[in-house]
Amino acid sequence: MQFKPLFLGAVAASSALAADRLCGFKEPTAEDIAIAQSFAAQEAEALAASNETMSLQAQTNVNVYFHVIATSQSTSGGYISASTLSRQIDAMNERFAPYGFAFTQAGADWTVNSAWARDGSELTMKRQLRKGTYKDLNMYLLADMDYLGYAYLPKSVSSGSSDFYYDGVSILGSTVPGGSYTGYNLGLTAVHETGHWLGLYHTFQGGCSGQGDYVDDTPPEASAASGCPIGRDTCPGGGVDPIHNYMDYTQDSCYEEFTTGQVTRMNSYWKNYRASK
Repeated sequence: MQFKPLFLGAVAASSALAADRLCGFKEPTAEDIAIAQSFAAQEAEALAASNETMSLQAQTNVNVYFHVIATSQSTSGGYISASTLSRQIDAMNERFAPYGFAFTQAGADWTVNSAWARDGSELTMKRQLRKGTYKDLNMYLLADMDYLGYAYLPKSVSSGSSDFYYDGVSILGSTVPGGSYTGYNLGLTAVHETGHWLGLYHTFQGGCSGQGDYVDDTPPEASAASGCPIGRDTCPGGGVDPIHNYMDYTQDSCYEEFTTGQVTRMNSYWKNYRASK
């Protein structure tokens, strides 16, 4: 049985989250970690063989289907305009372009359903709304939820299975460009969650010990950062914390980059789990 992903546990309501980014990305399973370790080994071997920084792959084009889920046909009810969806795509393209990924809006729909808009009946909602194949990104913009967003890692799935339908990105609608969520309204929650959809963990995964996020060039980080704490160093000896990385928890204005290793990892997941679907 699939359960809604939990990372930090539920909080009272989205209005109570103003101080920090909260993501509902679930703790990686043993299977997830084995996949990440396998990719890490393959990538290290390829890098050693080339004796140079791995170059970017040819541009990867991703179709995006937006699903706006509101409690009413009003801005206060989470109803998002078509022009704002275009701005969200623009924000994603601006941030991913240096790393070889491009996003094209393939469709959009608007649904008024109070239960779905509050992140209820997830599988039922997705079975009715999901479009495209496993390589197409379905993004659900909800009026109210316990997180700023959550997503599912790529895996081997069968078309029509529950895992196939669960796949996608869900974000709080007020995080879109120009949204009402102060500090997190430049549209970069969608970038963070799409990073998960392409296979990335949080930069603070695993803390200071072990293999962290299983990407070699992201410095270890003991815990999630908030705001934009320049110079923060929670794992001495490993480099300052990657507070500008899209996979940390800092504010949108602090987000600036993915690492070369993260880009390689996204391409590994894309080629192995999404490209041919």
